[in-house]
Amino acid sequence: MNIKELKFIESQFEAIICLNANLPDKEFYLLFNGIKIIAADGAAYKLKSLGIQPDIIIGDFDSLEPDKLIDDFAGSEILKVSDQDSNDFEKVLKHCMKSKLKNLLITGIHGGELEHTLNNLSVLVKYCSELNFCVYDSGRYGILVSESLFFVSMPYEIISLIPQPKARLTTKNLRWELKDDVLEFGIREGARNESSGQCIEIELHEGRYLLFIDSREPSSPILK
Repeated sequence: MNIKELKFIESQFEAIICLNANLPDKEFYLLFNGIKIIAADGAAYKLKSLGIQPDIIIGDFDSLEPDKLIDDFAGSEILKVSDQDSNDFEKVLKHCMKSKLKNLLITGIHGGELEHTLNNLSVLVKYCSELNFCVYDSGRYGILVSESLFFVSMPYEIISLIPQPKARLTTKNLRWELKDDVLEFGIREGARNESSGQCIEIELHEGRYLLFIDSREPSSPILK
């Protein structure tokens, strides 16, 4: 079995993307000193309310006044992208690819209207082969996994395995083990499992899944 270690390494994120939904507090962003902050459209004003100045603001700005945006965010780079075939999240990701920013921390993916959250997850899956994502929400990390891995867990850590859309898995040191079992979206999920040992092994036989674990900020999850 070819298996990689999921390590948690400081200063590996190249940019923090802020979407226009529920954002963490100011103290969270201060943990990532020197890392570029990119706001998607209206998320810029949510950051401003926290006392955080985004480095770049990207969007179509159809609901914002361009002149006011320039006045309110002097010092930020403002990039208007009028493409109506992509949402603001996708516009930001395309910019990151052009700028060779690959290791990304995503905040604000969840909250507001449900269809926005589901659409953001769809965009995440669309670009997962080209960019390394880590989603942060409410003290949790989420990463898309397409290979076997192991990692050192926290005691009694809640671990969720959500198929995208299907994954066949064997696990070690989870409270409810999987033994060549199939998880499939709309049929069987793997939410809210729990670590029963220090070293968690998740062997992926086929498919891919979203792995949700406790966050380790400011460290980033990297497969080695």
